[in-house]
Amino acid sequence: MNTYTTEIDVRFRDIDAMGHVNNAVYATYIEQARTEYFRDVLDADISSLATVLASMSVDFRRPVELTDGSVTVELAVADLGTSSVTMTHEIRTGGEVVAEAEATLVSLDPDSGKPVAIPDEHRSTIESYHGI
Repeated sequence: MNTYTTEIDVRFRDIDAMGHVNNAVYATYIEQARTEYFRDVLDADISSLATVLASMSVDFRRPVELTDGSVTVELAVADLGTSSVTMTHEIRTGGEVVAEAEATLVSLDPDSGKPVAIPDEHRSTIESYHGI
């Protein structure tokens, strides 16, 4: 299965009082990778789509520090449902896995707020890109 990979700079503002990236910032890294995936793979601006984050979990392996410079986020599609897509994320620095995450997005009808089928063009692009 093909994956999507992007690199994200570790910023000074990401660092907490303990001297490492705050746990909440990992969600931002994952969101940034997902936003870039929508732009680069689906040719879509995620902010213009009626898509919401339904769930997310993160397993931390080791702290990331400012001196690490950047993190690499690798994204794969674990499940493609009718109205949802579950993505897995591996966050690395220096080639070492520092966190693993899973996030599920749901497509919504913008008027009713109820789940709707993922647009056919996005579904076929996801299937083709990831070989599923």
